[in-house]
Amino acid sequence: MIELRNVQKSFDGKMVLHDVSAKMEAGKTNLIIGTSGSGKTVLMKIMIGLMPVTSGSVIYEGEDITKMDVKELKEVRKQIGMLFQGGALFDSKTVEANVMFPLDMFTKQGYREKLKRVNEVLARVNLVDTNKKYPAEISGGMKKRVALARAIVLNPKYLFCDEPNSGLDPQTSLVIDKLVKEITLEYKITTVINTHDMNTVMESGDHIVYLYQGNKEWEGSNKDIIFSNNERLNSFIFASDFLVKAKEMSMLEAKRGDKK
Repeated sequence: MIELRNVQKSFDGKMVLHDVSAKMEAGKTNLIIGTSGSGKTVLMKIMIGLMPVTSGSVIYEGEDITKMDVKELKEVRKQIGMLFQGGALFDSKTVEANVMFPLDMFTKQGYREKLKRVNEVLARVNLVDTNKKYPAEISGGMKKRVALARAIVLNPKYLFCDEPNSGLDPQTSLVIDKLVKEITLEYKITTVINTHDMNTVMESGDHIVYLYQGNKEWEGSNKDIIFSNNERLNSFIFASDFLVKAKEMSMLEAKRGDKK
Protein backbone atom coordinates (compact mmCIF):
# COMPACT_ATOMS: atom_id res chain seq x y z
CA MET A 1 0.00 0.00 0.00
CA ILE A 2 1.06 3.58 -0.67
CA GLU A 3 -0.29 6.25 1.66
CA LEU A 4 -0.27 10.01 1.09
CA ARG A 5 -0.36 12.05 4.27
CA ASN A 6 -1.13 15.77 4.07
CA VAL A 7 0.91 16.23 0.88
CA GLN A 8 1.39 19.83 -0.18
CA LYS A 9 3.36 21.17 -3.12
CA SER A 10 4.01 24.73 -4.18
CA PHE A 11 5.98 26.33 -7.01
CA ASP A 12 7.27 29.89 -6.52
CA GLY A 13 4.80 30.41 -3.70
CA LYS A 14 1.80 29.08 -5.65
CA MET A 15 0.20 26.02 -4.03
CA VAL A 16 -0.70 23.30 -6.56
CA LEU A 17 -1.46 20.48 -4.09
CA HIS A 18 -3.36 21.29 -0.92
CA ASP A 19 -3.05 18.89 2.02
CA VAL A 20 -3.79 15.74 -0.02
CA SER A 21 -4.28 12.55 1.98
CA ALA A 22 -5.24 9.28 0.25
CA LYS A 23 -4.39 5.58 0.03
CA MET A 24 -3.36 3.57 -3.03
CA GLU A 25 -4.63 0.09 -2.17
CA ALA A 26 -2.27 -2.88 -2.49
CA GLY A 27 -2.90 -5.31 -5.34
CA LYS A 28 -5.54 -3.07 -6.90
CA THR A 29 -5.92 -0.61 -9.78
CA ASN A 30 -5.91 2.87 -8.26
CA LEU A 31 -6.90 5.84 -10.41
CA ILE A 32 -6.14 9.53 -9.97
CA ILE A 33 -8.65 11.50 -12.03
CA GLY A 34 -9.31 15.17 -12.69
CA THR A 35 -9.16 17.83 -15.38
CA SER A 36 -5.92 19.24 -16.78
CA GLY A 37 -4.25 21.38 -14.13
CA SER A 38 -5.83 19.49 -11.21
CA GLY A 39 -2.44 18.29 -9.93
CA LYS A 40 -2.54 14.66 -11.14
CA THR A 41 0.89 14.65 -12.80
CA VAL A 42 2.55 16.55 -9.94
CA LEU A 43 1.10 14.07 -7.45
CA MET A 44 2.35 11.10 -9.46
CA LYS A 45 5.87 12.59 -9.73
CA ILE A 46 5.88 13.07 -5.95
CA MET A 47 4.72 9.49 -5.41
CA ILE A 48 7.61 8.03 -7.41
CA GLY A 49 10.17 10.34 -5.84
CA LEU A 50 10.87 12.49 -8.90
CA MET A 51 9.68 15.65 -7.15
CA PRO A 52 10.05 16.65 -3.49
CA VAL A 53 7.04 17.60 -1.37
CA THR A 54 6.73 21.04 0.18
CA SER A 55 5.30 19.28 3.20
CA GLY A 56 3.68 15.96 4.03
CA SER A 57 4.66 12.30 3.65
CA VAL A 58 4.52 9.51 1.07
CA ILE A 59 4.55 6.12 2.80
CA TYR A 60 5.54 2.90 1.03
CA GLU A 61 4.83 -0.11 3.24
CA GLY A 62 5.50 1.95 6.36
CA GLU A 63 8.58 3.79 4.99
CA ASP A 64 8.45 7.53 4.24
CA ILE A 65 10.22 8.10 0.89
CA THR A 66 10.27 11.88 1.43
CA LYS A 67 12.88 11.32 4.15
CA MET A 68 15.06 8.91 2.17
CA ASP A 69 18.49 9.73 0.78
CA VAL A 70 19.40 9.11 -2.87
CA LYS A 71 20.63 5.55 -2.24
CA GLU A 72 17.53 4.53 -0.28
CA LEU A 73 15.23 6.07 -2.87
CA LYS A 74 17.01 4.21 -5.66
CA GLU A 75 16.20 0.91 -3.93
CA VAL A 76 12.50 1.84 -3.82
CA ARG A 77 12.55 2.83 -7.49
CA LYS A 78 13.82 -0.63 -8.41
CA GLN A 79 10.41 -1.88 -7.29
CA ILE A 80 8.57 0.60 -9.53
CA GLY A 81 7.51 0.10 -13.16
CA MET A 82 6.53 3.18 -15.18
CA LEU A 83 4.34 3.42 -18.26
CA PHE A 84 4.84 6.93 -19.66
CA GLN A 85 2.16 8.86 -21.52
CA GLY A 86 3.90 8.73 -24.89
CA GLY A 87 5.42 5.30 -24.31
CA ALA A 88 8.95 6.84 -24.23
CA LEU A 89 10.50 4.10 -26.32
CA PHE A 90 14.00 4.51 -27.75
CA ASP A 91 13.49 4.96 -31.51
CA SER A 92 16.98 3.70 -32.28
CA LYS A 93 16.50 0.45 -30.33
CA THR A 94 14.52 -2.63 -31.32
CA VAL A 95 11.49 -3.80 -29.34
CA GLU A 96 13.73 -6.40 -27.71
CA ALA A 97 16.37 -3.83 -26.74
CA ASN A 98 13.75 -1.42 -25.38
CA VAL A 99 12.25 -4.06 -23.11
CA MET A 100 15.68 -5.34 -22.08
CA PHE A 101 16.90 -1.86 -21.10
CA PRO A 102 15.84 -2.04 -17.39
CA LEU A 103 17.47 -5.46 -17.11
CA ASP A 104 20.71 -4.02 -18.51
CA MET A 105 20.50 -1.11 -16.06
CA PHE A 106 19.54 -2.88 -12.84
CA THR A 107 20.62 -6.54 -13.08
CA LYS A 108 23.78 -8.54 -13.69
CA GLN A 109 21.99 -11.27 -15.61
CA GLY A 110 23.54 -12.82 -18.71
CA TYR A 111 22.09 -12.18 -22.16
CA ARG A 112 20.23 -15.50 -22.39
CA GLU A 113 18.54 -15.00 -19.05
CA LYS A 114 17.55 -11.45 -19.97
CA LEU A 115 16.24 -12.56 -23.37
CA LYS A 116 14.12 -15.24 -21.73
CA ARG A 117 12.52 -12.64 -19.48
CA VAL A 118 12.00 -10.24 -22.39
CA ASN A 119 10.23 -12.96 -24.37
CA GLU A 120 8.05 -13.79 -21.35
CA VAL A 121 6.75 -10.24 -20.94
CA LEU A 122 6.34 -9.70 -24.69
CA ALA A 123 4.22 -12.85 -24.80
CA ARG A 124 2.22 -11.55 -21.82
CA VAL A 125 1.25 -8.40 -23.76
CA ASN A 126 0.56 -10.44 -26.94
CA LEU A 127 3.61 -9.27 -28.90
CA VAL A 128 5.33 -12.54 -29.78
CA ASP A 129 7.83 -12.33 -32.67
CA THR A 130 8.18 -8.55 -32.57
CA ASN A 131 11.69 -8.59 -31.05
CA LYS A 132 13.57 -7.22 -34.03
CA LYS A 133 11.06 -4.56 -35.06
CA TYR A 134 11.69 -0.87 -34.39
CA PRO A 135 9.12 1.53 -32.88
CA ALA A 136 8.60 3.20 -36.26
CA GLU A 137 7.47 -0.16 -37.67
CA ILE A 138 4.65 -0.83 -35.19
CA SER A 139 1.29 0.80 -34.38
CA GLY A 140 0.56 3.18 -31.50
CA GLY A 141 -1.23 0.46 -29.57
CA MET A 142 1.70 -1.93 -30.02
CA LYS A 143 4.09 0.77 -28.80
CA LYS A 144 2.04 1.10 -25.60
CA ARG A 145 2.17 -2.66 -25.12
CA VAL A 146 5.95 -2.66 -25.62
CA ALA A 147 6.19 0.11 -23.02
CA LEU A 148 4.00 -1.94 -20.67
CA ALA A 149 6.22 -4.99 -21.18
CA ARG A 150 9.26 -2.86 -20.31
CA ALA A 151 7.46 -1.51 -17.22
CA ILE A 152 6.87 -5.03 -15.81
CA VAL A 153 10.11 -6.72 -16.94
CA LEU A 154 11.70 -6.31 -13.48
CA ASN A 155 8.66 -7.78 -11.68
CA PRO A 156 7.79 -4.51 -9.92
CA LYS A 157 5.67 -4.26 -6.79
CA TYR A 158 4.26 -0.95 -8.03
CA LEU A 159 3.15 0.09 -11.52
CA PHE A 160 2.54 3.73 -12.42
CA CYS A 161 0.77 4.66 -15.67
CA ASP A 162 0.53 8.26 -16.87
CA GLU A 163 -2.46 8.66 -19.24
CA PRO A 164 -1.93 5.17 -20.75
CA ASN A 165 -4.71 5.66 -23.33
CA SER A 166 -3.52 9.01 -24.63
CA GLY A 167 -3.55 9.08 -28.44
CA LEU A 168 -5.24 5.68 -28.79
CA ASP A 169 -8.55 4.83 -30.46
CA PRO A 170 -11.36 3.55 -28.17
CA GLN A 171 -10.91 -0.11 -29.08
CA THR A 172 -7.15 -0.06 -28.49
CA SER A 173 -7.72 1.83 -25.24
CA LEU A 174 -9.91 -1.01 -24.00
CA VAL A 175 -7.16 -3.50 -24.86
CA ILE A 176 -4.63 -1.51 -22.79
CA ASP A 177 -7.10 -1.17 -19.89
CA LYS A 178 -7.73 -4.90 -19.89
CA LEU A 179 -4.02 -5.74 -20.00
CA VAL A 180 -3.16 -3.40 -17.13
CA LYS A 181 -6.03 -4.79 -15.05
CA GLU A 182 -5.04 -8.41 -15.76
CA ILE A 183 -1.37 -7.77 -14.97
CA THR A 184 -2.28 -5.99 -11.73
CA LEU A 185 -4.29 -8.99 -10.54
CA GLU A 186 -1.96 -11.65 -11.91
CA TYR A 187 1.25 -10.20 -10.44
CA LYS A 188 -0.45 -8.67 -7.35
CA ILE A 189 0.94 -5.25 -8.27
CA THR A 190 -0.20 -1.98 -6.70
CA THR A 191 -1.11 0.01 -9.82
CA VAL A 192 -1.62 3.78 -9.95
CA ILE A 193 -3.04 5.38 -13.12
CA ASN A 194 -3.42 9.05 -14.01
CA THR A 195 -6.35 9.37 -16.39
CA HIS A 196 -9.34 11.39 -17.53
CA ASP A 197 -10.66 8.48 -19.65
CA MET A 198 -14.07 7.49 -18.29
CA ASN A 199 -13.91 4.04 -19.87
CA THR A 200 -10.79 3.40 -17.78
CA VAL A 201 -12.63 4.65 -14.69
CA MET A 202 -15.51 2.20 -15.16
CA GLU A 203 -13.47 -0.75 -16.42
CA SER A 204 -10.49 -0.55 -14.09
CA GLY A 205 -11.22 1.72 -11.14
CA ASP A 206 -10.95 -0.45 -8.04
CA HIS A 207 -10.06 2.67 -6.09
CA ILE A 208 -10.37 6.26 -7.35
CA VAL A 209 -9.08 9.61 -6.10
CA TYR A 210 -10.60 12.73 -7.69
CA LEU A 211 -8.55 15.93 -7.62
CA TYR A 212 -9.96 19.42 -8.19
CA GLN A 213 -7.58 22.38 -8.33
CA GLY A 214 -5.06 20.55 -6.17
CA ASN A 215 -7.56 19.38 -3.55
CA LYS A 216 -8.78 15.84 -2.99
CA GLU A 217 -12.50 16.17 -3.61
CA TRP A 218 -13.58 12.54 -3.50
CA GLU A 219 -12.31 8.99 -2.95
CA GLY A 220 -14.07 5.68 -3.62
CA SER A 221 -14.66 2.86 -6.14
CA ASN A 222 -16.04 2.85 -9.68
CA LYS A 223 -19.27 1.43 -8.27
CA ASP A 224 -19.58 4.34 -5.84
CA ILE A 225 -18.73 7.03 -8.38
CA ILE A 226 -21.94 6.65 -10.42
CA PHE A 227 -24.06 7.67 -7.43
CA SER A 228 -21.75 10.35 -6.03
CA ASN A 229 -23.36 13.50 -4.64
CA ASN A 230 -20.20 15.55 -5.18
CA GLU A 231 -21.25 18.28 -7.64
CA ARG A 232 -17.76 18.91 -8.99
CA LEU A 233 -17.14 15.21 -9.54
CA ASN A 234 -20.51 14.82 -11.26
CA SER A 235 -19.77 17.78 -13.54
CA PHE A 236 -16.49 16.10 -14.48
CA ILE A 237 -17.71 12.56 -15.06
CA PHE A 238 -21.10 13.20 -16.60
CA ALA A 239 -19.56 15.19 -19.41
CA SER A 240 -19.06 11.66 -20.79
CA ASP A 241 -22.04 9.97 -22.47
CA PHE A 242 -20.58 6.66 -21.30
CA LEU A 243 -21.11 7.60 -17.66
CA VAL A 244 -24.62 8.90 -18.30
CA LYS A 245 -25.56 5.58 -19.89
CA ALA A 246 -23.86 3.65 -17.07
CA LYS A 247 -25.90 5.50 -14.46
CA GLU A 248 -29.13 4.92 -16.38
CA MET A 249 -28.36 1.19 -16.70
CA SER A 250 -27.53 0.89 -13.00
CA MET A 251 -30.77 2.59 -12.04
CA LEU A 252 -32.76 0.28 -14.35
CA GLU A 253 -31.07 -2.79 -12.85
CA ALA A 254 -31.82 -1.52 -9.34
CA LYS A 255 -35.52 -1.06 -10.24
CA ARG A 256 -35.70 -4.56 -11.71
CA GLY A 257 -34.17 -5.92 -8.52
CA ASP A 258 -36.80 -4.12 -6.43
CA LYS A 259 -39.61 -5.62 -8.50
CA LYS A 260 -38.24 -9.11 -7.92
